[in-house]
Amino acid sequence: MKSLSLIHGSLSFRPRLVAALGLAALAAISATAQNAAPKQEIEGFTNTSILPGTPWHQHDPNRPQPPVVTPGETFSQMAPAPSDAEVLFDGKDLSKWESTRGQAATWKVQDGYTEVSMPRGNDLRTKGKWSDFQLHVEWATPLNPTEHGQGRGNSGILINNQYEVQVLDSYNDKTYPDGQAGAIYGQMPPLVNATKPPGQWQTYDIIWESPRWNDKGELTQKAYITVLHNGVVIQHRTELIGSTDGIGGGAWRSPSVYKKHDAAVFIELQNHNGNPDRYRNIWIRDLHVAERQ
Repeated sequence: MKSLSLIHGSLSFRPRLVAALGLAALAAISATAQNAAPKQEIEGFTNTSILPGTPWHQHDPNRPQPPVVTPGETFSQMAPAPSDAEVLFDGKDLSKWESTRGQAATWKVQDGYTEVSMPRGNDLRTKGKWSDFQLHVEWATPLNPTEHGQGRGNSGILINNQYEVQVLDSYNDKTYPDGQAGAIYGQMPPLVNATKPPGQWQTYDIIWESPRWNDKGELTQKAYITVLHNGVVIQHRTELIGSTDGIGGGAWRSPSVYKKHDAAVFIELQNHNGNPDRYRNIWIRDLHVAERQ
């Protein structure tokens, strides 16, 4: 009986051994296939100017990609506006907005959101202006992306049509780091990539400090910006080196420089090549910083 038991044990073990070896082989094949798969090509440029204080070119594909962080399920989604805030878009109408040509806003409004209008052009711009502010914006990129990198749900939060916080679908997709979601476009990548999957609502909570010039036209204070993306700090009082390239009449990939303007600035939602991004629940608080100094 003892020998039969040993034989039975060895026979019953053999199928498990074969199965284990089979799984190991499949894992090895899978790992080999994954390693053999071509890496995702990262668009970018190495013939542009070096960004001040860094070894990196503007829009450099070799710049380290920000670490990926999974944000909390909700943070400030549909956050009610504080009592001292001005509601810029409540999901019903665009009466606080106009086109960049000063005409009536024409973006589609439905189901509590506004959607970028087709085709390219016709950004939305606030009628009001603020010098230093807290801005809340909620946005969503298209549900089923078909493009890669800069073609993937590209839009932006523009300040005075001179400075841009990039809006992009950077979920499991790479581009040059200073052009991904949450980047100060062409200048500073986000500290981390806190992007949610395409189609999901995301939040930006932005604190902006406008640059200042004296009567002689000399820059006395640079612009600073803090950004929370889905509740995660991705820009911490980042000092801007100048205007964003490619907007406000500036050439794309041109060096960033400051161009004198009033401290009070408007907010703009970008229509970049007609990507049908959506926006909702937008409000702003004037921080009245100058009045308290």
